Amino acid sequence: MTMTDRASPNFNDRAGPVSMLVLHYTGMETGDAAIERLCDPAAKVSAHYVVEEDGSVLRLVAEDKRAWHAGVARWRGIEDVNSASIGIEIVNGGHDFGLPDFPDAQIEAVIALSREILGRHEIAARDVVGHSDVAPERKLDPGERFPWARLAAAGVGLWPDTAGADEAAVSELAANLEALERIGYGVEDIAPEDLVAAFQRRYRPGRVDGVLDAETAGLIARVRALCA
Repeated sequence: MTMTDRASPNFNDRAGPVSMLVLHYTGMETGDAAIERLCDPAAKVSAHYVVEEDGSVLRLVAEDKRAWHAGVARWRGIEDVNSASIGIEIVNGGHDFGLPDFPDAQIEAVIALSREILGRHEIAARDVVGHSDVAPERKLDPGERFPWARLAAAGVGLWPDTAGADEAAVSELAANLEALERIGYGVEDIAPEDLVAAFQRRYRPGRVDGVLDAETAGLIARVRALCA
């Protein structure tokens, strides 16, 4: 993993300690365009790191500063997610540009960088999240093609046993919303289908429809158990 400094002016002081790692895709046509925007004072957005398609890493903001990557977001009751998190932008066109696959070299760099970050901060596996986890009503990134299971196998984030649908899972909406909240999702004022779709995008990427079926309910229960 090679790292280059490219300073962004878009940051301020943190209001608290780091407890989260938030992964994004850039969602722009090219990596260069995304980097220019993340360094543009007028854009008022940034991240701590950018991982390019070839695995090169740019450091835009020092980890002790508050980068502006999450926007309006919530996780485990924390509403100032920017103050509590390190943000990594992963160069990928996203849903607006065909949601390309993430190259192996890029994912290996994301894993290596994430492991370094986890070594510097007290971040629980459950608090390695996607932008769509912390802002399910607004965001889709890093998207259903992002290999969360591969990251978890390397020690970055959570991944449950996904073998088979759990037909015995409780499919009652209120119970599953409570479970999602215990996992960390902010549920207040967010449509249930958006919450379910965000969970599916992370843990059942093969079918993201926002429907609370037995398989989804079973996965919610399994992830909830990992967060006990």
